[in-house]
Parts: sequence; structure tokens; C-alpha cells
Amino acid sequence: MDNAAPDFTGPYLDVDEWHDTPVRHRYVHGGFTGTDTRFSLYFPPPEQYRGRFFQHITPVPDSEHLAQSATGREDKIGFAVSSGAYFVETNGGGSPATPGGQADPTVTAYRANAAAAQHSREVARSMYGDHRPYGYAYGGSGGGYRTIGGAESTKGVWDGFVPYVIGSPMAIPNVFSVRMHAQRVLRGALDRVADAADAGSRQAPDAGLTEEQRQALAEVTRMGFPTRSWFGHATMGFHAFGTLYPHVGLVDPGYFEDFWTVPGHLGADPDSSVHRDRVRHRCATTGTLTRSQATALGVPERHAEGTPRGGVDNAFQGPGGDEDTAVAVGVPGLPADTTIQGADLKVVSGKAAGARVTVTAVHGDTAVLDNPDSRGVLADLQPGDTVELDNSAFLAAQTYHRHQVPDGTYPVWDQFRAADGTPLYPQRPFLLGPLFTEAASGHLPTGRFTGKMIVVSCLLDREAFPWQAAWYHDRVREHLGDRTDDDFRLWYVDHALHGDDEVQEHPTRTVSYLGVLHQALRRLSAWVETGEEPAATTRYTVDDGQVRVPDRAADRLGVQPVVTLTADGADRAEVAAGQSVRLKAVAETPPGAGQIVSVAWDFDGTGSFSDTTDPGPAVAVTVERDHVFTEPGTHFVTVRVASQPDGDPATPYARMDNLARARIVVS
Repeated sequence: MDNAAPDFTGPYLDVDEWHDTPVRHRYVHGGFTGTDTRFSLYFPPPEQYRGRFFQHITPVPDSEHLAQSATGREDKIGFAVSSGAYFVETNGGGSPATPGGQADPTVTAYRANAAAAQHSREVARSMYGDHRPYGYAYGGSGGGYRTIGGAESTKGVWDGFVPYVIGSPMAIPNVFSVRMHAQRVLRGALDRVADAADAGSRQAPDAGLTEEQRQALAEVTRMGFPTRSWFGHATMGFHAFGTLYPHVGLVDPGYFEDFWTVPGHLGADPDSSVHRDRVRHRCATTGTLTRSQATALGVPERHAEGTPRGGVDNAFQGPGGDEDTAVAVGVPGLPADTTIQGADLKVVSGKAAGARVTVTAVHGDTAVLDNPDSRGVLADLQPGDTVELDNSAFLAAQTYHRHQVPDGTYPVWDQFRAADGTPLYPQRPFLLGPLFTEAASGHLPTGRFTGKMIVVSCLLDREAFPWQAAWYHDRVREHLGDRTDDDFRLWYVDHALHGDDEVQEHPTRTVSYLGVLHQALRRLSAWVETGEEPAATTRYTVDDGQVRVPDRAADRLGVQPVVTLTADGADRAEVAAGQSVRLKAVAETPPGAGQIVSVAWDFDGTGSFSDTTDPGPAVAVTVERDHVFTEPGTHFVTVRVASQPDGDPATPYARMDNLARARIVVS
């Protein structure tokens, strides 16, 4: 269907039935005649309903059935019902708009979601009686763009908003490009960088680096990549850039030639390491490989945090991937030391000639696809066909941000300006980031919205650098001035990444922020409906691209508990094997943010946290204990605490986590 100008005047319902999982609810499914928009509504029994709904906005238009498979703290239906709300989800209106495309971006940005929200009120009135349900929209990453788009472009649809892990209009593709540049230049050194940024280190992150590496680390840090987040470099990949990259090429194709030929671009510098890393390899392929075939050849499975659906992505488990789907291609003849972060694989001969896919890595003679070939692009590829592997465009993309210097409201780009404010490098004829943002959210964020809003941002976010939430806070202050706190909050979450997942890839390094989202939605609804103000905005500063927060909960504010851990009185202890170490954890909650309900310990780095302490609900807790390490080496102890607004240790909802680490060097 053409969704360029849909008419949302023909709603229909095609499913209406009661379900008992994950909780008792009435399930209603429907859509709008003549459009691609579909929606699912989940209504609690009347005795549990409190006159509101929560609506989740996905990063891109997606299925309207996602909530049905979620469990635990990710269970959006169960959370909504426990909060006296019905839950709304849509498919976002169908295929999203793209930069330079013809489709109306407002449809998938907010209009389809708004139409479903409005019609849900009609269904709610028929079930619960005449009333106007309060409505609250929330979404993360690209869904954060879309949530803000709805907040700033509609009136009377929603009453409040929780955008989370949000980007700025300059985020895409720049947060990915600068990260990829650092990953390439710093490969082989990132373990040292991560260790230097960890607890108890006595080294600067740039210690022992070459000048090129030091400059790359400084560049990505000033752009906002959280230095403490480098521990995940091995599985970080390039995240969403594989999806965005083709659009960059379509909108600005000339850049990829200019990069290699025009002075002022890294590729035009004959001494740059990009020439060492450039791969242009043509060969007769040995054919495609399925997941099991690639695994049998020793190709490792890649896990990456923060995927579009909020889960842990597996390189062999992309959309539609199954055992018969190609996940890799044989490319014999590559030099043994070939390293590729991303590349184009083009079929040159045979029935599949002209086909092109994105490669995320090479392992020996195998090129791993960014996503399984569920669309069958390589279905006709046969052994002996000629293919070409070329990473020239990906190398060029790594410094695209240098040629996208925006206005002074983005100080992270000051590193690319001369003393007089002019750019140091040649600039492209337009800024690409705002085009992507407008395609996602329907317009460029201004900070002018109706209703109330709580933004949640994560201090270890590698995809939506934390300063971008502060950028939006600044736009709101430009609009509301002294009245900002009447309608807006920004809560930062420490030790949290981008994906809204319960299970963490590195549980001794990061925590889930789902509990903070739960608290944001519940406090937002109370703020709108009763005037009860939520916890204050987190106190923060932005220093050279890095967001910094105070050490103590009473000074930091927000809602997340704060915990410190010492070993023999410091964040580092040096002891002999068999010698006891005195550990001290101090946890506290910000004013009005609940009570500590759990203290859990990990001594072996497995993240099992099997050793727990029941502190009894309290706003401040101190736990001391002794531990003995018998094996020489460097060990880390991690303590994880949880708080809950009502001091309830049993509920999975609004349970807010934080952690702290200490280094123990055993001789």
C-alpha cells in the first residue's frame, strides 16, 4: 500500500478475545482501512484499570505483536497492567521513510501511532465507560526520535512522554563513524584502554599508545564516546551503521570518491594508515555458508548489545535467519593478516551478478554478512562465481563526521574548528544527520512540546552518546526557561548501555535500566494526573564531550541508587595469595527515590551474583565483609545493588540497579 498520504478514518477490529498470559487481559487487534497501519491493544480487567495507557514506540516501524513474547522486566503488558494501564503497540504504519525518499515521514514518525492511540480511547470507553484515558508514549533510540516527534507535533493525543537513550539531530551517522575510526586505529590496544578506565587502574587510558592511536582516542572521547565503555569493544561491531550505510551512499555518493582524492580527507594523505587497511580483493567464491557451516569452520558468533528490537543481536540470527539462510561467503586468497570492520561484497559474474551485501568481518577465507541473507540476495550465487570484497567506502565513512561540522550548539565538533570558528576540513554541501532525524521523527527536535516529559539517558551508551540528552535539555530550556522543571526531567543512569534488555552481556560491568523506565512512566503518570512531582533532574556537567555526575546520591539526584566499593579502604588492594581483603560497600538512594532492597556480590567475574545480602529496605546501606583470593593474578569484585520506590524486594518492576567494582591484585 502507498502510505504517502493515508486516511485514518476507517478503523476496524479483527481480533477481540481474552488472554491469560502474561497476565489476564483483553486482547484487541485491528488497523485502519486503506493503510498499512496495524495495532494491538491489551486491556486489564476493569478492577485493575486506573484510567491510563502506555504506548511503546519502536526504533523503526516493526511488528504490532512484539510485547506478546516479552518476559520478566521486559514484559510491557504485565508492567502496564500492574500500573493500572492498558498497553498499546503498533507496526508504526509500515515501511519507514528514508532520507530523500518520497514517503511522508510523519506517517511512520508519529501519525500512525497517534491514530492508534486515539482509537484506543474509543475501545477503552466501550469497555470501561465514558472517560478520557490519560496517554503516555515512550520509546528508545530511534523510538526516542519518534516519541519526541509525537510530543512536538501533536496536541491532545498523549499527555506525557518518556524518550530514552536519545540521539541528537547530528547523531547519524557521526556517532558510528567516529567510533569505527577509533576501533580501527586502536585495534590491538583497546584491552589496555579498557583496563586503564576500569576500577583501581593507575594508568591513563592513552598510556603506551602511538601518536595516531592517542589522537584517535582523544577524537572519539571528545565526540562523546564514554571511555569506561570500551570493555565491550570485542563484540561492539558497528551496530546500526550497516543499515544506515547504504543510505549515506545514496544521499552523498560523491563523498566516497572525494575521500580518496581531495586534500583534507584522510584517504588523500598518502601516509595515512587507511591505505594499509584498504582491502580490494577479487576472487572466485567457494559459495555461501549457512550458520552451521560457518560455525564448523571456526567462525565465531558475534553478539552485539542494543539491537533495533532492544535485544542481544547474534550475527547468525538476524531477521528471518534460519539454518538454510546464508550468513557468510567464501572469499579464498585473502592475506592471513586481513582485518575488516565492514566492507561491500559485490557479485561480479554468474546469475547473481550485481548483487551487493554488507560484510561485517572476515575470518580466514570467510566473509561474515552483517545480517543473514533472509531476502535471498545471494540465492543464485554459485561456487566459482567472481566476487569482489572492497572496504574502501567503509574506511571513508570512518571520518565522515569531520566533514559535517554543525553550528555552535554542538560543542563536541569544536575539535574540528580553527581558532576563528571555521572548519579545519573540507565540508560536504549539506549536513546528513538532520535528514536522517527528520525521516525518523517527522521534523527536527526543537524542545517545544505539550504535556510533560522525562528523558532517560545512559552514561555508558555507545550508540547514543550521553551528551545528546543534555543537548535536548538545552533546547527545552531555551523554550521553557525558568519553567523547565514544571514539565521536564532528565534522569541519567550510570553503568547502563543502549539496549533496553534485562540480561546483560557483561553483568559485572553493566546494569539494566528497565527499572528506571518503569519508574519514569509511573512517576510521569502521577505528575500529569495528580500534580505529584517526580524526582529531580540528575545533576550533571558536560566536559569535552563527557557527561559527569556527582559521586554521592544526595548530590547526584535522579532516581538511580549510588554505590561505592572499597577493598582495604581503596578501589585497589594488593595482597598476597591467601591474605584476607576487607570489602566495604556503601549504597544510598537519592532523595525520594525509594529504598535499597538488595545487595549482591560477584567474586569470580562470572556475573552470577549468587552471594546476596538482604539489607532490609533502607535509604542507605553499608555492608562489610572479608574475602580471600587464593590464586595469584588480578581479580575484580563487583557489588550490585537494587532499589525500589516502595521498598518492595519481590516485584520485578521499578527495580533500579547500579554497581561498583574494586581491583584486587594478588601476588
